[in-house]
Formats: sequence, structure tokens, C-alpha cells
Amino acid sequence: MNNSLLKIAITGPESTGKSDLCCKLAQHYNTVCVPEFARHYIERLNRAYTYDDILLIAQNQLKSEENAAAKAVKYLFCDTELLVTRIWSLYKYGKSHPWIDDNIRKNNYSLFLLCNIDLPWEFDNQREHPHLRQFFFEWYRKELEYFNLPYAVVSGLGEQRVENAIQIIDNHFLGK
Repeated sequence: MNNSLLKIAITGPESTGKSDLCCKLAQHYNTVCVPEFARHYIERLNRAYTYDDILLIAQNQLKSEENAAAKAVKYLFCDTELLVTRIWSLYKYGKSHPWIDDNIRKNNYSLFLLCNIDLPWEFDNQREHPHLRQFFFEWYRKELEYFNLPYAVVSGLGEQRVENAIQIIDNHFLGK
């Protein structure tokens, strides 16, 4: 991976606009985004996912990032990352695979954008916790602080959310 490439992780609870924000930021900065591997993986499963699937999802998310990095220009926007798989696994199974935790500690993201829960909940078959959004938002914040990861909270509806994220990125990297 290009050492001058700035990786930005879009993270947070379910239904907080991560995928949409990731794509719009990549468009704004004329670069690429890495889609959430879990979503496509689970769509193709003909069974319920398991603890072992979460590790496979985490590993493939990183592989997808590595592949996309070759096409990225200055920034690489990542729709979710290993904190998502860690929290998901801890909540669902009471444990997180050591590989996930070790790779979080090797952090190679320049910034995490933690998506606020100020967007309305939107149902889809993969979302599991509509009534626990505040709980998960606080958990994400605690994990980011526990691992001492650089982050900012992104709020706002529609295009205002995108504009707020752009302002955070420009302030963080360009001092604007």
C-alpha cells in the first residue's frame, strides 16, 4: 500500500448512513471506497452466520482494502472496519477473535468517522438492533478511545452530513 495514502474508516452503529457517506466522500475526493464485505457475504449465505464467519468477514474486509488501495488517490474510504466486527462479535458471542483485536492494534487508519445516530432507522434484513442505537454508539466511542484511535463524530441529515464529514477531513488533514 502507498504510504502516503490516507485511510479513513467510516464506522458506527447500524443504519447510520455509513455506506452512503463512504461513497459520497470517495466521489467528492475523486478516489475509491471499499464496500462493507459483511453485507455481500451474508447475503450469499444459505444459513445463519456464525462466530467463525465474523473472522472470515474481518479478514476479507482487510483484503478488500488492500486491493482498493492500488486504485486510490490520496484517500481511501472504508465502509466499516475491524472495530465493527469486534463489537458485533463481542455483542453476539461474548468474545472477539484475537486476530481481529491484534489487527485493530496495528491501526493503519488515519482517521475514523464515527456516524452519529441522528438519522432515522431504516429496516433491512441484516440489521438486528433498532432499539440499541445509543448503546452501540457509546460502545463505538469507548472502543475508539480504548484503542487510542483518531476519530471525529459525524452528524447531520442528508447532504449536511456529507458536508460535515468533508469539513472534518479537511480540518484534520489540511488544517482548514
